[in-house]
Amino acid sequence: MTGSLPRGIMREAVINRGAIEHNVRQLRAAAKTTEFIAVVKADGYGHGAVTAARGAIAGGATRIGVAEIPEALRLRDAGIDAPIIAWLHAPDTAFGPAIAQGIELGVSSLDQLLRIAEHAQTQPALVHIKVETGLGRNGVAPADRAAVFAEAARLAAAGRIVIEGIFSHLSGTSMADDRDQVAEFERALAEADDAGLQPRLRHLAATAAAIALPEARFDAVRAGIGIYGLSPFEDRSSAQLGLRPAMTLRARVAAVRRVGPGHGASYGYEYRSERETTFALVPLGYADGVPRQASGVGPVRIGGRRFTVAGRVAMDQFIVDVGDTPVRVGDQAVLFGDPTTGAPSASDWAEAAGTINYEIVTRIGARVTRTVNS
Repeated sequence: MTGSLPRGIMREAVINRGAIEHNVRQLRAAAKTTEFIAVVKADGYGHGAVTAARGAIAGGATRIGVAEIPEALRLRDAGIDAPIIAWLHAPDTAFGPAIAQGIELGVSSLDQLLRIAEHAQTQPALVHIKVETGLGRNGVAPADRAAVFAEAARLAAAGRIVIEGIFSHLSGTSMADDRDQVAEFERALAEADDAGLQPRLRHLAATAAAIALPEARFDAVRAGIGIYGLSPFEDRSSAQLGLRPAMTLRARVAAVRRVGPGHGASYGYEYRSERETTFALVPLGYADGVPRQASGVGPVRIGGRRFTVAGRVAMDQFIVDVGDTPVRVGDQAVLFGDPTTGAPSASDWAEAAGTINYEIVTRIGARVTRTVNS
């Protein structure tokens, strides 16, 4: 990306809110669903939940999704008044504050349903019933659906709850597995209809299915990784999907050292210089979310050229062997960003670390300054 780091900042994640807005528009056009749920859990996959929510709403998202109620309440405190759904709850969760703020609640068991209804004292709770379709996580099991649906119908008739939605989540294992889950979800919807439930939204697809599995789209999709401009597919890049990565991770080179042949780099001397060369020190490490597993292989762009981490990634820093390339203290080192600009991608780092791009962006630590560009 263009421009240098702001004065006094050593490491920075630049968040392009306009890219999030663009990505939501792109995904919403592809899905063609009545509603679009933008998932901003885990602090917006490391991008900042409030920033992500605002960008997503500007791009046409009609609802926001988070994992936990505290995440939803922080968005309300920041002035996000769009519908928000939270679906992962501790056994002793106090649902009253969420109900008072109009937070929509995922329900995965009869006990949760009863506890939510118990806390709905002054206004009905807005609920989305989650059904288990094969992922093996939370959600109402097939054997329990009849009892949960019957109780939900009773509570809805009594004015204690409003059935906003019924949903589930795909495993992404294969098209065949996902289609089996779609079929199970349709069976659950038929049972809900028989019980007299009339949810406003039926939602199953996340980013991958929103793009590639039309039969999973129903009334809404819940897009997470795609709204941040990253591809959920191994064989298709973000650019091929028309998405723009929203995060650029960069730092100032903190030190430059000219060394002779055989000089070790970082702990364990897993890398030694082959000839006289220059070591550049980049002040980002595993405390900042840079994966130690990418030691010796992680890509870095400095001065318009791509290099590789030399030796181990340490807690606060790593070394890059830049050869004879002129590099000075204060020069910009870009770990990842939008590859159309020449930067490495989060997917490049994921490949280097043997993980997924979701983890690369989500794990960026709190001491990395977030700067938002519109």
